[in-house]
Amino acid sequence: MLLVAFVLNLFKVISTQSKVYSALNFIGAALCGYSSYLIQFYPFVILESIWAAFGLYSFFNVPRGTSK
Repeated sequence: MLLVAFVLNLFKVISTQSKVYSALNFIGAALCGYSSYLIQFYPFVILESIWAAFGLYSFFNVPRGTSK
């Protein structure tokens, strides 16, 4: 999902200001963090937890300039 968000933004299908972009970042980071937790790779758990937290924050707090 993280890669999907990146590619869609790269090809200007979605904006970094869109809720879709923030949701894809949050869900992708949460899944990566959880899978890292399952294999006990804790540095990546911390990284992905922070990424997910900022994705969730941006979903609710970043001003939206476009609906695309």
